Amino acid sequence: MSDPSATRRTEVPDLNNWNARIIAEVRANAGYALWSTAAEFAAGRPVPPRIPGLYDEHPGMPLILVHHTGAKSGLARISPLFYQSVGDNWAVFATHGGSPRNPAWYRNLTTNPRITVETGTETVTAVARVAEGAERERIWAKEIALVPKFAEFEAAAGRQIPVVVLERVLGNTVYR
Repeated sequence: MSDPSATRRTEVPDLNNWNARIIAEVRANAGYALWSTAAEFAAGRPVPPRIPGLYDEHPGMPLILVHHTGAKSGLARISPLFYQSVGDNWAVFATHGGSPRNPAWYRNLTTNPRITVETGTETVTAVARVAEGAERERIWAKEIALVPKFAEFEAAAGRQIPVVVLERVLGNTVYR
């Protein structure tokens, strides 16, 4: 008798291979990558919503690579994340595609906030912090205007989507 889960495993893209492809593309294309190839989309990996005007100059979407430490494992991780520039810093959004749970990287950043960010051709040290109150609302409202699908993710998740600000660190100074 065949194992039905074996068929499912072949249909769902391997997350490690996907991450490796995205990371390589971001590095090769100065911060841009295609989120899903045609084969990945056909196999079930969703394509994030397109942002008007964003793809005119670049074939992919702008991503940063966030190097962080696993909250439980202590292992080094790299997460390719969609972002919003906030001055010289970045905001990232724990949408997890509308899941009721936050993505693993969110817990990692809140547990171990000292991180490294690869952006374009630059690599910088940063500190992660969760935006709250008026700051969160301002960043989130701008993101919803840019990517209305994020409002749908928040509604589907049944939770407020955390906004995490990644602030550059130079020496011992955090730039806000």
